[in-house]
Amino acid sequence: MSSPAVATSQLVAWSVEVDDPGELLSWLPAGQAFAFLRGGDGLVGWGEAARLQTSGAARTGEELADEVAHLLSAMTVRDDVGLPGSGPVAIASLAFDPDATGSVVVVPRVILGRRDGRSWLTLVTPPGAVQVPELRRRPTAAAVPVAARVAAAVPSENAWRDAVRTAVAELRANVVEKVVLARAVDVAADEPIDPRIVAARLAHRFPSCFTYVCDGLVGASPELLVRRVGRQAESLVLAGTTRRGGTADEDAELELALTASHKDRHEHAIAVESVQLMLGRHALEVQADDEPHVLRLANLLHLATSVQAWLPAPAPSALRLAASLHPTAAVGGTPRAGALALIRQLEAAPRDRYAGPVGWVDANGDGEFAIALRCAQVDGSTARLWAGAGIVAESDPDAEVAETTVKLDAALSALLS
Repeated sequence: MSSPAVATSQLVAWSVEVDDPGELLSWLPAGQAFAFLRGGDGLVGWGEAARLQTSGAARTGEELADEVAHLLSAMTVRDDVGLPGSGPVAIASLAFDPDATGSVVVVPRVILGRRDGRSWLTLVTPPGAVQVPELRRRPTAAAVPVAARVAAAVPSENAWRDAVRTAVAELRANVVEKVVLARAVDVAADEPIDPRIVAARLAHRFPSCFTYVCDGLVGASPELLVRRVGRQAESLVLAGTTRRGGTADEDAELELALTASHKDRHEHAIAVESVQLMLGRHALEVQADDEPHVLRLANLLHLATSVQAWLPAPAPSALRLAASLHPTAAVGGTPRAGALALIRQLEAAPRDRYAGPVGWVDANGDGEFAIALRCAQVDGSTARLWAGAGIVAESDPDAEVAETTVKLDAALSALLS
């Protein structure tokens, strides 16, 4: 479960308040780096105090949540900060397919955090080995990407268009109500790709999104799967998408068309219902906005609905809630089992951790998880990027190709430009 030199029960986690460190991403060293940020606040970490071994038989998200809770509770904790995210924290990035292996759960050795105007440093070390690391700011935000190019589409646009047609036929035959299909592109670079640079560029372009880095997976997601603080939980459901306009007037026209679209509102309602249903299995009370609002990003418009829940005591951890919610209808489909079967049948590029939960959980069970969207899996000088679209019976294959092309641009622009 932990690094071979030290048992998890021997680890000591110590959090102290520090002066505001400024741009958190700029402190990440090369190598094993982690981040989960929004609007400049959040957590960055590096090193490895402990890692769950998840490469064997696939385990349910709930099983992983139990193992993480045991891992964190076994440590000796001195937390002088007392905020969500202080003390020992596990960074988690789960595989999309519940039957797949490949999930990543790591407790970083060093964490810098900022929340509600307060900043802290957490060290996780063997007893008696507490040594404040030499912290050096690194100019990641100013760095430029290496020369890179799109090497392949997986599958080709025409093949994916055919997959959408097949899915629409299945939907019209009432096999499932909605399925989300994804496609991928592979990027090749002349030199190793630095996830820190990609993350910094995404954070600059999409400040309202969750920027994340975990074991080479780097992205900027607009979609909050779940946040838990004490007995309160919340989720932001996104489904129904169109491009941004070139002018304010065009934006207004596109927003009006999006909110009036029967196809997009149908897709969105299915996604909201799935989150309410799954949260309702854990919560005492669940409430959702009466009507969706339009979320504006730099390149896209989304229909969005906020869902709030009040949890019993003791409350399930953020990771357990995330595992229960995943995959929502926004990234999988409904009914869940039938949609997953169609995804396995029709997608040419395995999703790995794309569209799975990514985020953090602390020893108290507080935490937040986004859905790993607008992302790239970096491996040396290559990267794979994914984008998906919700398919319902009214879907048009050409429109879905156009939607995924715009979504792919988010991470592509950070890699290529």
